[in-house]
Amino acid sequence: MHFYGTQQVNEQGNLMIGGVDTVELAKQYGTPLFVYDTALIRKRARGFIDTFEKLGVTAQVAYASKAFACVAVYQLAAQENLSLDVVSGGELFTAIKAGFPAERIHFHGNNKSIAELELAFDTKIGCIVVDNFYEITVIKEIAQRKNQKMNVLLRVTPGVEAHTHDFITTGQADSKFGFDLNNGQADEAFKLVVNDEFINLLGLHCHIGSQIFETEGFSLAAGKVMQKMGVWKQEHGFEATVLNLGGGFGIRYTAEDKPLEPHEYVADMIKTVQAESEKLSLTMPEIWIEPGRSLVGDAGTSLYTIGSQKTVPGLREYIAVDGGMSDNIRPALYDAKYEAVIANKANNAKTSTYTVAGKLCESGDKLIIDAALQKVETGDILAMFCTGAYGYSMASNYNRVPRPAVVFVENGEHQLAIQRESYENLVVNDLPLTLKKGE
Repeated sequence: MHFYGTQQVNEQGNLMIGGVDTVELAKQYGTPLFVYDTALIRKRARGFIDTFEKLGVTAQVAYASKAFACVAVYQLAAQENLSLDVVSGGELFTAIKAGFPAERIHFHGNNKSIAELELAFDTKIGCIVVDNFYEITVIKEIAQRKNQKMNVLLRVTPGVEAHTHDFITTGQADSKFGFDLNNGQADEAFKLVVNDEFINLLGLHCHIGSQIFETEGFSLAAGKVMQKMGVWKQEHGFEATVLNLGGGFGIRYTAEDKPLEPHEYVADMIKTVQAESEKLSLTMPEIWIEPGRSLVGDAGTSLYTIGSQKTVPGLREYIAVDGGMSDNIRPALYDAKYEAVIANKANNAKTSTYTVAGKLCESGDKLIIDAALQKVETGDILAMFCTGAYGYSMASNYNRVPRPAVVFVENGEHQLAIQRESYENLVVNDLPLTLKKGE
């Protein structure tokens, strides 16, 4: 059985995380419940940061908070000296509410609204990652009107396709994100911003995909982007000070996944950038990266209570849990694979095979197909591993199911990070009908 971070089994045979009994957490906070091992998040963050420091390279490690955003996780990121990648006004607002240092916030997105960009200026964030020509026009107008300068990076698509799921690949030429590096769009964007009195162009940004297990794609992308920087220096006398190589570092969901350690990704990136800088006679830029899933993914565990069971003779054994695609859409959306254990029988051998079904009114609401588990009884607690990224952040109220609670655990202590939604929460924005029925 593969355990993550501080997970272990106690004398009673119960799964422990952060020195806390998950069965007791389920009793106290109810299920479904997201449990985050904050010590593991800290370890992952330090793995990235320490590698840059040991190699003497100036860098920013920005948490890509679309993976999981809330006040508490932003405060945890600040404690670990991370920067922050936000992609909406809501994430930016939450970060400000959390007291996150605005100068370390980077704002992404392919269709930032005028109101969102106004908020970015008003809160004096550190950088806007510019995604398209419309955005350049809007940023210029806001900056001139407010008489306020703004740091920007130009997001480019380097034409490097990562080996990952089609739905989450973003670095290839056919992408809704960024300026194409190969068809002249990036050059046109550069000319629009490089001499603007209110825009401070720091450099370039690229992101080639997600759940990547090798370094070759990052090195290829870095090389292509650095070559463009070399052209701009030669032709325009501009030298970029920042190269943002995005995120996408993979994690282990099942035994089939073979991720690298943070220092391996970082070391290869640095090697490529240093080599290209020397070859092109460029000053070594500050390197920014944006890990999201690789910081919080395997630190999150979902706890569910098992309810009904169904046997389809000769085909399948179903067990149903009190959550499903409303708190983890990834299996239905991406055919994502997970592993699990019965938290109150974690010492027992996995002798049975079940398909774990959710409670939502969809035939595709299956969390794990053919899960190897201990013998199950109604009332058991299922612990599903590696749900810390894109679980709660993509959760919905489909079927009017309240979103789960989120608990942080560390050193034998636990705290509620997000309260469970109530039925009252579900109707708080609903308004009564006032239209009169026709004759």
